[in-house]
Amino acid sequence: MIHFHTEDTSFKFKSSASLKGWIKQVISDANMDPGDINYIFCSDEYLHKINLEYLHHDTYTDIITFNYCIGKVVSSDIYISVDRVRENATEFDTSFENELHRVMVHGILHLVGYNDKTDVEQEEMRAKEDFYLSLLLV
Repeated sequence: MIHFHTEDTSFKFKSSASLKGWIKQVISDANMDPGDINYIFCSDEYLHKINLEYLHHDTYTDIITFNYCIGKVVSSDIYISVDRVRENATEFDTSFENELHRVMVHGILHLVGYNDKTDVEQEEMRAKEDFYLSLLLV
């Protein structure tokens, strides 16, 4: 159900049953079920091309989440720029791994109904990210 891939990067993601369980918990807490979820870890340039082609945004970003959810089944391709995550980790004075997990859960939170367009939504999203990160780090 949950798969990890790389494109255009030498980054190797270390998959674990506990990480997959953590992602499933986020989905379950929203009263939804996991479907096919693909995380694709890639370079800035690779994700920039996707951003241009599919969203018509000429910007770099850390994540693009394609929502394929049907009803309560969460399915998605989630593209994450390893370059951008690395840069953000430095900017926010956190570890690469912590920032990577934050971005990973951010994508799932979007899929289960959370948004981050307004200040209030951003605060709620950040609180949910922090909550789920605390569960993973315990």
